[in-house]
Amino acid sequence: MNANPNAGRTTITNSDILKIKNFLSERLLRELGSEILSKDQQAELVTQKLQEAYSLTNLRLPDALREQIFAVVRNEVLGYGPIQPLIDDPDVSEIMVNGPKNVYIEKNGQLLKTSIVFDNNAHVVQIIDRIILPMGRRIDADSPTVDARLPDGSRVNAVIPPVAIDGPAITIRKFS
Repeated sequence: MNANPNAGRTTITNSDILKIKNFLSERLLRELGSEILSKDQQAELVTQKLQEAYSLTNLRLPDALREQIFAVVRNEVLGYGPIQPLIDDPDVSEIMVNGPKNVYIEKNGQLLKTSIVFDNNAHVVQIIDRIILPMGRRIDADSPTVDARLPDGSRVNAVIPPVAIDGPAITIRKFS
């Protein structure tokens, strides 16, 4: 008898994870709507709604994978998506997004390519919009470049096609 340790387990692909993340993110954004809450209230409500939405899927993911997906969704809903952990890292002094698949950082004076990716070009533009819209700025084909500052004082430069040849790009220069 040859016992298979993976028998009865379902293989979850990156595509499946992306679908779960998108489902949870879209549902949360719809449910939160335009509620005006403090950051702490938003985080608490997002965690609660995330648990509720996940329970509706009838999925039973391993705890570590579920928590990883929840963190990604929280960053999508409350922060700046895939680059939020880089913004939160005090050792990262610059973040460079050159299209959805090329994210670089400057850390301790060294330029490093990260494993962070965006879903597609539209996802990068969505994060650019999330950064600049609270400042009353916009970016579109008529105005394809923007310079702004994050609430912490970090400088942001973003460009989209036709100015950006390889897709939308974001550069965030953080200050200590």
